[in-house]
Amino acid sequence: QVQLVESGGGLAQAGGSMRLSCAASGRTFSRMSWFRRAPGKEREFVGTMAWRTGIPYYADSVKGRFTISGDFAKNVVWLQMNSLKPEDTAVYYCAARLNPLLVGDMPSRPRVYDYWGQGTQVTVSS
Repeated sequence: QVQLVESGGGLAQAGGSMRLSCAASGRTFSRMSWFRRAPGKEREFVGTMAWRTGIPYYADSVKGRFTISGDFAKNVVWLQMNSLKPEDTAVYYCAARLNPLLVGDMPSRPRVYDYWGQGTQVTVSS
């Protein structure tokens, strides 16, 4: 049984930091990513990492503030969030894809992922 379990959410002040974790079990994945959904908004891509390259890719809204890292052997991915802003308030979801992306697939599109975590709430106060 495949499971993605996020942890590390909570309340932070603007300018603060928080670290989220996502532990995957049951399968080996080629890519793990983070998305978020703020109240009343669509799900938004945050960042991604392919295990083969280990190179992260970020949404412009978090570039320079958020960092993705991972342990391929343990199927764990982390999201280090610094310089938090109130607009970062959202439920953060971990997503995982089994196979490498096909030509034309975009890692920022939710539909390319096979599994999702239950989400963890991040609230940033001003």
